[in-house]
Amino acid sequence: MSTALTISQRAELGALLIARMATLEEEIAAQEGEGGRVAAAAELLDDSRDGGGQGEAERAVALQRASQAHGELERVRDALARLENPGFGLCSTCGEPIGMARLQAKPWTRHCVACERDMELGQSTPPRL
Repeated sequence: MSTALTISQRAELGALLIARMATLEEEIAAQEGEGGRVAAAAELLDDSRDGGGQGEAERAVALQRASQAHGELERVRDALARLENPGFGLCSTCGEPIGMARLQAKPWTRHCVACERDMELGQSTPPRL
């Protein structure tokens, strides 16, 4: 099982992943400020006890955004670690190559379009890998 990714394609995807990682790290730092997620969650809890209202909702949204950014950052770092593996660029469900356009748009993806669609529709099969 080999991938059709060339050395230059892997380099391009690596650069995209590194750029996305830097962007996410900046976004997270800006969202979390000095205290980080734990401080933001504690502040949200304190405000809910005090009847914080609108500020509470805004902090809840900010906390959710930070959580999503952390999740994406984890997937990006995982993809960087897998980049040189022969299976990088192959769907982890069906084993078929993931299209380069999809990898350029979302280089941390582990699934081809068809398998991703099936998973979203609840029709997924267990992963091969």
